[in-house]
Amino acid sequence: MKRRLGHGSPRAVDADPDLLAAKSRPYKTPMYLVTGGAGFIGSNMAAALVERGERVVVCDTLGSDDKWLNIAKLALEDVIAPDDLGAWLTGRRRLQGLVHMGAISATTETDMDLLARNNFRLTQAIWTWCAEQRVPLVYASSAATYGDGEAGFDDDPGQGALARLRPLNGYGWSKHLFDRWAMRELAEGRARPPLWAGLKFFNVYGPNEYHKGSMRSVAHAFFEQLQVAEKDSVRLFQSHRPGIADGEQMRDFVYVGDCVEVMLWLLETGSASGLFNIGTGRAESFNELARSAFAALNKVPKIEYVPTPEAIRERYQYFTEAKMERLRAAGYDRPFLSVRDGVHRYFHDHLLQRDRYR
Repeated sequence: MKRRLGHGSPRAVDADPDLLAAKSRPYKTPMYLVTGGAGFIGSNMAAALVERGERVVVCDTLGSDDKWLNIAKLALEDVIAPDDLGAWLTGRRRLQGLVHMGAISATTETDMDLLARNNFRLTQAIWTWCAEQRVPLVYASSAATYGDGEAGFDDDPGQGALARLRPLNGYGWSKHLFDRWAMRELAEGRARPPLWAGLKFFNVYGPNEYHKGSMRSVAHAFFEQLQVAEKDSVRLFQSHRPGIADGEQMRDFVYVGDCVEVMLWLLETGSASGLFNIGTGRAESFNELARSAFAALNKVPKIEYVPTPEAIRERYQYFTEAKMERLRAAGYDRPFLSVRDGVHRYFHDHLLQRDRYR
């Protein structure tokens, strides 16, 4: 029995990546395809496209949990299983764009063959299909490609710069492997999609992440602790590095709505191809994230600090920050929400509402 692909699911389909065997037939109605479209970022993108009046098809595995609720409000053209992607694309030549968010995104996945098939070879096939059919492609890379950050967080697409990166887990490796393959294709002058953009997402938070379990954002975990469990405090890891106070470990936290705005802009402009970081460009501390959660709920801040588990202590990142110069140079000039504003919007527009979905 084949395993199925779902964004964020550690058990994914052994998808047939041979999309090129099929000859595409003309299809009259142009539309967008979003793979992983019932997942976190994918469902937010699908919702934004539908809200703009676009025809949208979602490719994902819904399973038997509540993941389907991420797309329950959307008027979609179709929902297709990853197993059927090749056959579906056979008859679709007039895609306006393909947004490829589908992947095994669990950083704990250890089946490297599974990661290679689903995160690398399937993306290769999608890239090649888009190049042949002249379909714009936006795909998800990841800030996990930067590993511990020792080589920096510069989205330099040069082969030398990419070769210096050392991802720390299989997920990051599979994303990095495709980035390097795509850059070689470009360097060697092979066919490419008319627009291509690989997006290195940093610490994304926001609505429709509820199915992710332990992989959900810290912002959502804080809400669960303070509002659902009615606790009066949250816990953060202590610092085990001299000169860095407890809770002052820093991340580039980016609201999912800002990620969607970048993707929409890329598809609208149609000319800003590249490998781009998607963060705010401004690292903020876990203390600030916690204070923002308390403020959004009108509660008095109370933070407890616990030792970082020894199993992850040596590999724990103390700082991530996206370099955003390349996206800005490409023409994107819209602001990104701060942690304070993003958490407030997340809590009040979604988590505190009866319907928390986008």
